[in-house]
Amino acid sequence: MQLCKIAVYQEFNKGGFDIIGVSLDRTKDVWVKAIADDKLTWPQISDLKYFNSPVAKLYNVTAIPANFLLDEKGTIIASNLRGEALYNKIKDILGKM
Repeated sequence: MQLCKIAVYQEFNKGGFDIIGVSLDRTKDVWVKAIADDKLTWPQISDLKYFNSPVAKLYNVTAIPANFLLDEKGTIIASNLRGEALYNKIKDILGKM
C-alpha cells in the first residue's frame, strides 16, 4: 500500500489529524507554485530563510523532506514517517482517543 501525505490527511483530518506545512524555500514564487502543484489544502507557512529558518533550527532539520508528529500537547511522538508507517501510526493514535 503506497500512501501519500495527502491521502493520509484526507482520511484522518476529520478525526483530529492536521498538518501545518513549513517550507524552507528561498523564494515566494517557488513556494506558492509547489503548494498549487501539489494541491495542498492545509495551512502553509514560510519565512523564506531556507535552513536558516528559526523553525528549521528549533527542530534540527538538516535535510528535507522532514516531518514531525506531535500530540495535542506539542510533544514530538514520531518523526520522518512516510507512507504506511505514517498511516499506521496515525490510525493507532486516533484509535486510542
